[in-house]
Amino acid sequence: MKNLDELKSEIEEAIHGAADLNALEDIRISELGKKGRVSGLMKSLGKMDPEERKTAGQQFNELKQAVAALIKTRKIDLENADLDASLAEEKIDITLPARPDTQGSIHPISQTMDEVVAIFGEMGFTVAEGPDIEEDWYNFTALNIPVDHPARQEHDTFYVNAEKDGQRMVLRTHTSPVQIRTMQSQKPPIRIIVPGRTYRCDHDATHSPMFHQVEGLVVDETTHMGHLKGCLIEFCRAFFRDDDLPVRFRPSYFPFTEPSAEVDIGCSFEDGSLKIGHGDDWLEILGSGMVNPAVLENCGIDSTKYQGFAFGMGIERIAMLKYGIPDLRTFYDSDLRWLRHYGFRSLDVPSMVGRASL
Repeated sequence: MKNLDELKSEIEEAIHGAADLNALEDIRISELGKKGRVSGLMKSLGKMDPEERKTAGQQFNELKQAVAALIKTRKIDLENADLDASLAEEKIDITLPARPDTQGSIHPISQTMDEVVAIFGEMGFTVAEGPDIEEDWYNFTALNIPVDHPARQEHDTFYVNAEKDGQRMVLRTHTSPVQIRTMQSQKPPIRIIVPGRTYRCDHDATHSPMFHQVEGLVVDETTHMGHLKGCLIEFCRAFFRDDDLPVRFRPSYFPFTEPSAEVDIGCSFEDGSLKIGHGDDWLEILGSGMVNPAVLENCGIDSTKYQGFAFGMGIERIAMLKYGIPDLRTFYDSDLRWLRHYGFRSLDVPSMVGRASL
């Protein structure tokens, strides 16, 4: 017992003398660890006879508990001392002026997409979405795009190694595959718009490998070209906020629509700058047309009973025209100065209230 009292006093002195938490941890390991002195005493119980083991076991256990309690108390003291030292060194001068409250802004692409969705939403369109990595069938074949079409070549389309049914997967070149998926999963009438990212092998001041599109699709038994024209004229005038904006439809060709038309808006070039509105010039902003019967049949829709129209436009393109952004590449530079200049503090969505709806 005398030896135990001396051992306890020695350990207690060492614990109180521990200068920091690391030193205290070393003491804990040297006394209570697997090879520690107190742990060694506990192991020696196996060599004692029953009566001696009973007495010694109680004494050893009391020593172990006392050492553990001392270590715990000293640890709390050292932690509090560390905290006090940190607080003393890390004082805050409350007399200093507050840091400026910076406010983020909404990116022009997000702003433009929300504007487009709001305008078509008031016309009765709903938003549809689909995967960015698409099957060849949805991206090309179902849309009546032939095997030898230039859009299928690697200089124009990003292919990925994954295959399905022997066909390589692609990064979708347009959001039209979502139209196909919708026509396969829903029965007419259908009225959707499809905003989203698209990908093509192109990069210059007016093209980007990744860009955004919004496409629209209407399929029912009565829709005709007049509805298409009325819908897009109303959209152009609402988006550019010009009730008299000239809009014309110019015959064109797309594999997935027949007849097809490019949509132009009136503009003028004054002193080297573009002005949207009345003028002697025209600017193409989107493509459109009546859905090709072959596309309807590919989706399991009876083309003798149903017909529809579709359209598509680049989000970056109409944003550049509306907000005077000269270079498409700056959309993705993550330049805070550019974002502060072209960004929006809150969504400013034009309303279609009072306009004719289809």
